[in-house]
Amino acid sequence: MAERLHTPVGEPYGTGGRGPSPYGTGSGGQSPYGTDIDGPFPYGADPGGPSPYRTAVEGLRTYRMVAAMWIRSTMAYRTSFALTLFTSFCVTFFDFVVILLMFGQVRGLGGFSFAEVAFLYGSTGTAFGAADLTMGSLQRMGRRIRDGSLDVFLLRPVPLLAQVAADKFALRRLGRVLQGLMVLVWSLVLLRDEVAWSWEKVLMVPGMVVCGAVIFMAVMVLGASALFWLQDASEVTNAFTYGGNTLLQYPPAVFAQDLVKGVVYVVPLAFVNWLPALYVLGRPAPAGVPSWAAFAPPFVALVCCAVAGLAWRRGVRAYRSTGS
Repeated sequence: MAERLHTPVGEPYGTGGRGPSPYGTGSGGQSPYGTDIDGPFPYGADPGGPSPYRTAVEGLRTYRMVAAMWIRSTMAYRTSFALTLFTSFCVTFFDFVVILLMFGQVRGLGGFSFAEVAFLYGSTGTAFGAADLTMGSLQRMGRRIRDGSLDVFLLRPVPLLAQVAADKFALRRLGRVLQGLMVLVWSLVLLRDEVAWSWEKVLMVPGMVVCGAVIFMAVMVLGASALFWLQDASEVTNAFTYGGNTLLQYPPAVFAQDLVKGVVYVVPLAFVNWLPALYVLGRPAPAGVPSWAAFAPPFVALVCCAVAGLAWRRGVRAYRSTGS
């Protein structure tokens, strides 16, 4: 009996040389927590790390699930949703009313006709509306960092950015997208005889909207990343998103050249609609900007996404909670 008690085979805690261990301390056991040399690690902390493709797919899946949950809760009160959607549409439409009143007194603005200004307004409004719909919840990052509620998201084994961006998904922001799209379609109808359309210009219109939305999303992620260090600077980051949207609604000719160069070479908001829109309208690029820049928005969008991703990862690593 004494010999049987000292037999190490099958010992449940892996102290035996041949016994499988649920905690991975046995030399032959497979560990669910990844401390075993040969065992797979299910949580992605292995030396190679999860692949970027797998992380992106998991992030999209997480975003879809969280956003769908908030959409279902919103649609439970359909009348309330319809009223808030209509209110959002009307509030954003007042920005375009200002342009309508302005052109009631003048024939042109910076050498641009009403249809051309409406094209600028509609393109940037649609792009920014799509970005605000998908990433608008990032505005709460500063408050989450201050009160420590961001820790709840960090406890979940899914990408943090997807959770924060989809949390409290506001479907009412769809009103901004619809309003911008309506103005964009109207402007294209007005420009059907004023612009020498080609296949390049036709394809550039949806391309500039998609690329513009991606650039705005990247700027929003960059702004949210800065809040890891500057918790109370949300208004500063809004100056580059909401302020940039207002800036791009008007022709570049009405602004100083230094400001135009700043939104081309520093914060590349000019690639949202100014540069491709000038090509579509048959107008020259701003002074000092090459003409081929009108075709650069897809590459600029990729660069902005890469920079935003690096900034976000560094911000998450620098996060130290509230200290409580």
